Amino acid sequence: MRFENVLDDINGFGRFQIMILIISFIGRFTLPCHFMLNNFIAAVPSHHCDISSLDDGGIFRNLSLAERLVVSIPVQGDGTPSSCQMFAEPQYHLLFNSSNTTDLTTVPCQNGWVYDNSIFKSTLTSQWDLVCDRRGKNKATTTIFFVGVMFGAMSFGSLSNRYGRRIMLLVSYLSGMLFADASAFSSSYMMFAVLRFFTGFCITGIVIISSVLSVEWVDIKHRKLVGLVDSLSWTFGSATFAAIAYFVTDWRWLIVSVTSPLILAIITWRWIPESARWLIANGKMERAQMYLKKCAKMNRTTGFIHTLKTETLSTIVTTEKRDRIYTYLDLIRTPKMRRLALSTGTVWFCVATTFYGISFNITGFGLNIYLTQFTYALIELPAKLSIYYLLDKIGRRYTQVGSLLLAGVCLGINIVVPKDRSIVRTVVAVIGKGFSSASFATIVLYSSELYPTVVRQNGMGYNSFIARLGVAMAPLILLLDDLWKELPQVVLCSVAVLGGIVARTLSETHNRCLPETIEDIEQQS
Repeated sequence: MRFENVLDDINGFGRFQIMILIISFIGRFTLPCHFMLNNFIAAVPSHHCDISSLDDGGIFRNLSLAERLVVSIPVQGDGTPSSCQMFAEPQYHLLFNSSNTTDLTTVPCQNGWVYDNSIFKSTLTSQWDLVCDRRGKNKATTTIFFVGVMFGAMSFGSLSNRYGRRIMLLVSYLSGMLFADASAFSSSYMMFAVLRFFTGFCITGIVIISSVLSVEWVDIKHRKLVGLVDSLSWTFGSATFAAIAYFVTDWRWLIVSVTSPLILAIITWRWIPESARWLIANGKMERAQMYLKKCAKMNRTTGFIHTLKTETLSTIVTTEKRDRIYTYLDLIRTPKMRRLALSTGTVWFCVATTFYGISFNITGFGLNIYLTQFTYALIELPAKLSIYYLLDKIGRRYTQVGSLLLAGVCLGINIVVPKDRSIVRTVVAVIGKGFSSASFATIVLYSSELYPTVVRQNGMGYNSFIARLGVAMAPLILLLDDLWKELPQVVLCSVAVLGGIVARTLSETHNRCLPETIEDIEQQS
């Protein structure tokens, strides 16, 4: 007997499942906000050296602000004032001849910096002067966060497989909110970096647990809808984040604002059910029966409640020993599981590298930072809506293969398009981002269907870990333009094509029951 047979009897997509989707949507809203938070809290406003130390109490004090900058700050090659250098003493002759600055002595900023607060009231940059020789610390906050996400994915994947989806989802909610809000009130850069690591570590449990929990409660024909709704929660969060960031321009309150939805998620957690699949796979028949009866009652299929006997449920998983603790080692113990882990890990790495590589490299919009953020979110909408149709029409595998290869084609086109055709390059890049977004939405659903119930969370945790490696690699790949301007495009194109080729080797899961045990995988033809 399959679990899908039970879902067919009690309605595999009724009000019970819709409730799970809505509650999961609330918790997932904060994820894209935190993943892209550094675009705003670590933004670098226009700045120059604090020149108050040059005030000699005479002529300098009688000058206007513009004149003070002329005599105090050297001009760079592009005609803009230097951000990191100042003159050792006021150069009053520049008020009459500002072109002759070649022999003048300059020194690094002596008393900090003055920042333009017209766009951002406060950022990490202005809070701790993360500019000039300290700008590396500014960029490091993103890396630190995603390192936390990497290790959190592995940890929560394993813990939710061992202790259950429901309780670990609450742990992720509570700990993520605690560390995020604590980071907003950091008194030093080091304190912020540490708390940001733990924020990433904790909130990543939300995405990998909620997506799996949703898939495990719906019938076969509605799994793609669940994948789409989960993916659209990311798009909705990204678009809304632009509006939040526009109105909240202080970095501390921006963190608090995007974290606050977790309060509602914690309140609604009480209605989240445990995964009946996980309970059955772990021999907890009575609890599984309780949740299945709740599902039947809410979906108004109470006529089938009498069939939900523990003896019947115990026949769903009979091929492997219950009460066994599954670990990440189970992903590589057997030949076909080993091949599955290698293939999905490669595809996840390629998808993440391509998606973030394109996202970090789209230019030419001519929009401010808020409109750009909003535009990036809108680009994803048609891509994700299209895969809702394609997942059934051509299947998961070919949707994954096609979206990656087409993203690679767009990257390849931009290699040969001349740099002066900026409009063409931007349009192609936007289309490529759409395809890469479609590939990301597909792989989340596809992977959750490929792995058996007993190690599904471990599999998703492992894949999420590999994906974050891709995220970390993307900005490094973009730095290769120092060697050759088109080298980043060549590498990203190659990665996308590789991902498409590897995805072709995966099994199709359209209209198929979810595997329950490792033996189910090993018996596949």
